[in-house]
Amino acid sequence: MTERKKIGLIIVNPESIYQQRVMNGVFSRCDMYGYDVAVFCPLVNAKHYYRNYLLGELNIFNLADFDKLDGVILTPLTYDTEGNKEQTDRLVQRIKESGKPAVTLDLPMGGFEMICTDDRSAMADITEHIVGVHGCRDIVILAGMKDYYVTDERLEGIKDTYAAHNILFDESKVFYGDFWYTGGEALGDKIISGEIPKPEAVISISDHMAMGLANRLMENGIRVPEDIIITGFDCVPESAINTPSITSYVPAAAQAAQKAVARLHELIENVGPDPNEKWEFEKGLFIGSSCGCPENVEHVKDSINSLIYNVNENFGRKDINFSVDIGRLVESYMFENLTAVESPDECLGEIFKATYLISPYENFYLCLDEDWLDTDKQIISGYPEKMKLMLHAIYGDNVTKGTFMDVDSTSFDTKLMLPDLWIEHDKPSVYYFAPVHFSEHTFGYGVLQCSLESKTKIGIVFRNWIRNVNNAIELTRVRSRLTAFSQRDAMTGLYNRRGMEARIREMLERPGADTCLAFVIDMDGLKYVNDHYGHSEGDYGINAIATAARLITRNDEICVRAGGDEFYIIGLGDYCGADMLARINKFTSAIAEENKTSCKPYEISASIGGCCAELTADMTIEDVVHKADANMYENKTARQKLRR
Repeated sequence: MTERKKIGLIIVNPESIYQQRVMNGVFSRCDMYGYDVAVFCPLVNAKHYYRNYLLGELNIFNLADFDKLDGVILTPLTYDTEGNKEQTDRLVQRIKESGKPAVTLDLPMGGFEMICTDDRSAMADITEHIVGVHGCRDIVILAGMKDYYVTDERLEGIKDTYAAHNILFDESKVFYGDFWYTGGEALGDKIISGEIPKPEAVISISDHMAMGLANRLMENGIRVPEDIIITGFDCVPESAINTPSITSYVPAAAQAAQKAVARLHELIENVGPDPNEKWEFEKGLFIGSSCGCPENVEHVKDSINSLIYNVNENFGRKDINFSVDIGRLVESYMFENLTAVESPDECLGEIFKATYLISPYENFYLCLDEDWLDTDKQIISGYPEKMKLMLHAIYGDNVTKGTFMDVDSTSFDTKLMLPDLWIEHDKPSVYYFAPVHFSEHTFGYGVLQCSLESKTKIGIVFRNWIRNVNNAIELTRVRSRLTAFSQRDAMTGLYNRRGMEARIREMLERPGADTCLAFVIDMDGLKYVNDHYGHSEGDYGINAIATAARLITRNDEICVRAGGDEFYIIGLGDYCGADMLARINKFTSAIAEENKTSCKPYEISASIGGCCAELTADMTIEDVVHKADANMYENKTARQKLRR
């Protein structure tokens, strides 16, 4: 089997209707060609008010390794390229450096070839409804931003219909807005005040502006459609459930996305266009009540079903639209379960158990920074060279299988993005790469693998599920830090007695924990140093002893400051007496080297004793430490005699 080609789709806020239509088109055509799709998707709107959170989301752009992908589709309409210029400029630069083919949808970006949704003929159709069906001639046009590509294309469609009816296009009748509710409200205020005379109709080039206008007029006693007819464009679900519902048009965004994939196919495979190519998916006029025609009831019902929170949903239905109905997530108490965890392993376990909430899917992966528990490490831009696969959930037949790993899980090169992305599989898939972060601080990312044939796309449920994961990971990091503070000696960073007891419990659970090696170390002359040179010098000596003790401690052992001048080293595993003696000599040499290089007016000195014994019912870890302590005192006594 030859390796599947992989198309990268860079899209922001995938739950929105334009993005959903684009994904429909991309997935259907990639499925036909047998291509995998890697979707790199910040989950919130590109103009999100919480800027630091948005930065954490946009960082997912930096994960994509374009050298490993075969082509890229950009959707700059979703990016806010002005507000996020630094991120989008870097994105373009990295794609160009890869040399891989790229196309952009509906807006120019980076000089890449552009594939456009046919907004012009669509806008001509909806204008025909106002001019031809309703016979309106006194019309105000509610446009988007001036000198903006999408605005200009839609205005051209209006001009085409005007020309067909010999209607003069009057630039003074064009009111420029912002594609959002606020643009419509601004026009509404001018009509209400009389600054703009009340027209027969307003043709808006976006639904949100149409809703803003209609609602503002209705609030002030101007009826829609009786006094003013209003139409929109984009057919977003909320326009259908508005009062009045907005007559609108479904643009051919899915077909444009299909054409983008087809163009990449030509560039990747070095083939010409297919003369028999067919473009599918819904488009056309949907009648609401804002123009005075009988509204399309089925369209309104479909929109309501896509937006409702169904408190008593039948979760046993196979065709349930989990991508939109958030009821199951809200009623699952996922956040409470994640908040109650007491350890990193418990956190990962609860996340694993909650993956049923984002079904249907094939696989879900949680990849985190190797040092994800280190609260001092802050990643703002980019990703570390290595990541850890901390969780892998497999969903099938309404059952979640798989594994969640412990904090020592195996790492992989981040350039791979996901190791399983490169494993052969029977059918093409979509891999949604979503950022995992808290505010602007990146922890890693989640990857949801689904069939390209699935009708369900990621949406509001997945976004809020990931939010819960983000918050749980941050809470776990903070809790781990507080635990570390309570289990560590503030001066030396070694474990204190509380930390020692916790770690010993963990060590006893490991296989092969049948032999104990323990060292007890006691600093000599600490009181003398404190009395004659000051407590800061005494602290220096304590830290020097701690450093030497740490030097002879293996990674699977614990080093403890058990008291003011007393230290323990404890390990469980396969040990012998020769190892104990070698380490005692290494410790003694380290102290001697410290005295040689420190140039202190006093000598740092410590006594050390060790014990190695097999653990039995009659020989506990406490007993081994006690014997090591006795041996330490023998060493201390012998050294005192030598000094005399």
